[in-house]
Amino acid sequence: MSQTISWDDFEKVDIRTGTIIATEPFPEARKPAFKMRIDFGPEIGEKKSSAQITGHYTLEELVGRQVMAVVNFPPRQIGPFMSEVLTLGFMDDQGAVVLASVDKAVPNGARLM
Repeated sequence: MSQTISWDDFEKVDIRTGTIIATEPFPEARKPAFKMRIDFGPEIGEKKSSAQITGHYTLEELVGRQVMAVVNFPPRQIGPFMSEVLTLGFMDDQGAVVLASVDKAVPNGARLM
């Protein structure tokens, strides 16, 4: 069961859309993962993220995909890589991550309302 939060708490989480512009393998990660650069538009710019999404995606198919990410968490060191945003996803019934995304294109940097 999830914990109840206030509307003010929810508004503190800044979830934005961005377009993946570059990907690369992340062999140093403890669990299989990719490194990504994501364009969040002129206000936020490009940010780096790592994600354990190798179960459903290839590096090539990720480029150009619009994703959702939390952009106001502090950066997190993951091995030798500094992840600047938390790319969002859901686990499927096999434990593989499916990316959270929008079903129609929106401007990079659009905020979840």
